[in-house]
Parts: sequence; C-alpha cells; structure tokens
Amino acid sequence: MTSTFNIRDFGAIGDGVANDARPIQAAVNAAHERGGGTVLVPGGATFLSGSIVLKSNVELHVERGAILQASGKWEDITERHSVTALSSGVTTDGWEQSGIFIAAYEATNVAISGAGTVDGGGRHYVLEDLGPIYRMPINRPFTVFFIGCTDVVLTETMYRDGALWTIRLSGCESVHIQGIRIRGDMKLPNADGIDIDRCRNVRISDCDIRCPDDAISLKTCEEFPQYGACENITVTNCVLESRSSALVVGVDAMAPIRNVIFSGCVIVNSHRGLSVNLGQNALYENILFSDIVVETRVFDDRWWGRGEPIYVSAFPWQDDIGRIRNVRFVNILARGESGVHISAVRSGLIDGVLLDNVRVEVDRWGDVEGGFVDRRPFSGEPKIFASPISAFHIDHASNVSMHNCEAAWGSNLQDYFAHALEAVDVDGLRVDGFIGEAAFAGVAAEHVRRGEMSVAGVISRA
Repeated sequence: MTSTFNIRDFGAIGDGVANDARPIQAAVNAAHERGGGTVLVPGGATFLSGSIVLKSNVELHVERGAILQASGKWEDITERHSVTALSSGVTTDGWEQSGIFIAAYEATNVAISGAGTVDGGGRHYVLEDLGPIYRMPINRPFTVFFIGCTDVVLTETMYRDGALWTIRLSGCESVHIQGIRIRGDMKLPNADGIDIDRCRNVRISDCDIRCPDDAISLKTCEEFPQYGACENITVTNCVLESRSSALVVGVDAMAPIRNVIFSGCVIVNSHRGLSVNLGQNALYENILFSDIVVETRVFDDRWWGRGEPIYVSAFPWQDDIGRIRNVRFVNILARGESGVHISAVRSGLIDGVLLDNVRVEVDRWGDVEGGFVDRRPFSGEPKIFASPISAFHIDHASNVSMHNCEAAWGSNLQDYFAHALEAVDVDGLRVDGFIGEAAFAGVAAEHVRRGEMSVAGVISRA
C-alpha cells in the first residue's frame, strides 16, 4: 500500500489559477484514513489553494521547485478564528475573524517538510502603501496555524509573504522546527515569523528569518487558556532580521512563560534585538540569552522599538501586570542606535537580571531621528518620549548584576548620547569589571539616582 499521495493524482491542476484546495484536502484525508503518509506537492508547478486542514500522521511535503500558494480571495480561506493578534491582546465580542491557510486541530504526528515554497499571499491583502508600512484589513490569513497538536515537525521549507503571523503554534507539545526560511514583505504589519503560544517542549534551530514584525516570539494568548503555560523552549543557531523584535518573550501573555534558552543566534538590521516585554498579568521566569551577536537600528515609529539591542520592560498594556524574574544575558556582542534598556512602570516588577560579558556599542547610521524611548504597548502616557540615551539604562528594577560589561560609542556621536551606565531607582545594583566612559567629556560615566550601586573590583574607563 502506497504511503505517498501525490496531489495531482487527486485532481490538482497546478496552474496557479485554479483553486486546488479540494484535491489537496482529498489527498490529506486519504493519507489520514489509511493510517498516515506523505502528501506530495510535486515540483515544477504553482498550486493555488484555499484553506487546508492537516490531520494526524500526515506529512505535507512541498517538493523543491513547488509552490503552494495561498489564495488571495478571502472567500477561499474557509478556516477562520477570532483571535487577539489584531485586537491589542484581548478578545472582544463581534471581533472580525482572521483566517488560516494551513491548519491542524488536535492532531498528532503532523509535519510540513520539503525545500519548496509555501506562499502566504500577503500582497493580495494590502489596502494602502503608507511608505514605511502598509495599511491592512483584519480579514487576512495566518500562513500556518496549528492548535493543540502533539509531535509537530516543520523542516526545510521556505515560507514567504505572510499576510499575518507566518507560523503560529498554539497549545502544541513536542515541537521541532529546523532549517526553515521565512521571507516577509518588510512593510507588512503583524507578519511575524514564528509565534509559539502556550506550547511546551519546543526546539527551534538553524532557521533563517527575515520578516517585518517579531521574528521569533513566545506568547500565552488569551484565547486558549486551556493550554496553560509556554515552557521548555530552546531557540538556537538562527539568523534573524525584523522591523520589530528579533527574539521576544511577550507581549501577549496571560499565563507563565518559563524555562527558555536563546543561544548562538545572529541578529541584523532589526528594531529591537533581545526583548522581554511584559504587558499583561503573567509571570516570566528562567530566561537565558547567550552567545548572540546583535545589530539594531531605529525604524519608523509605526513599528514598536527604538533600536535597543537588549530590552526588558514591564508596562501594563491594559490594567493588570505580572512579574519578570531570573533573566540572564551572557556573552552578547551588540551594536545599536540605542543602548540596553531595562525599565518598569514601578518597582517590584523586574527582579533578578544578570548582564555577563555584554558589550554594547552605541552609534548612529540610519535616517530616522533617534533620542527617544518607546514604552509601547502601554496603557499610560507617555508612550514615546525624548530622552538621553545611555549605553546601559536601568530603572525600577531589583537585584541587577553586571559582570565584565563594556560600553562603547561609535564615531557618529549624537548630542543625546549620555552615560555609559545610568541607574534610577534600582534596588541592589551590583557591578564589577565594567569598562566604559560617557559619550562626551564633562558627563559622568556612571549616573545613579535614588538607588545604590555596589562595586566589586575596579570600574575602569576606556
């Protein structure tokens, strides 16, 4: 009995015009009914399709040279859900639905593989080109959206032109994502790369992601409370570029995110690099970033961020807010148009941050004005405001340790560049082996207000 189900044998045309959803779904159903197998999307053709639902023990294999193309007609996107992706993190009555191109529900042992291309068709949903960003409708599809699945494998495939989050996994367990490539239109808002929502035991490695919104994001969104926390996640050996945050914990989080390792990554040309962004009533804990090279710059304000290579924040998005504890940044080499920024709306929300062997060089090379702080998403004011930029800025945090860190300034000094280290209302700042000086003569290298800094060893000025 064959275990490969070629979609052409089920009537798929592959001319890039006809909707091949029916034959593709028939192939998936046949493989599932026979106990499992591979649904083959053969090379050398473009198969346009509406929504497809994968099922247990089925692998969708997109062969090299094949394109599986999401239909640009909203009526062809028949799988739809009301979600918080475009509603400020909360569900609302009567909210318009988002769609799904490739879906799976409570499936076991499901995969997408092959070196072909899955095209999310984002270009078909653009309403207006506003220059740095597009105006988009609510009604647009996730490219891949799996809900409550177990033993998920995504390997090799190119995903391009997502209309919304490219790959979203919610409530999934035992996930392996390796060697995929994501290429998004860099003006298309909300087109994240990979979003891991309330999942457990996830390994992401060796991916190459260039997308306009967050490249890899961990979440615990409101709409699936039955799946609990997001935990036991590793992300390794990836190359990332984003107009938002490259690696981010949050901000959509209504349950704990814990036990996370990001390591061995390279981040280029991004708005924020490493981001732990708390805005809702959740606990983030035990998060490690290590051995990462980061380059960040300032883009248009319609994208969140202001060029921070490392960003840890706790500002309420709606009403309540939780807590961040035990976050580590180790062996980080960064260059950005802003500095490290660790900040909370009040004391007691950020506790236990370590910066170990972190070097930050602050410079200016872009064409967007700098010298601002961005606290979005934030229910209060101000959200974006002018501020001096220090290489390391820490405010309203507790138990922060800096070991063998270095602050440096590039050749294009700006008048808003300030201190090597600035600390405000920090309860327990421990510093040893710090190297750095202020951007300008006559400005203090270390500036501490309403807090105490304990120093072990010598703070040297470069």
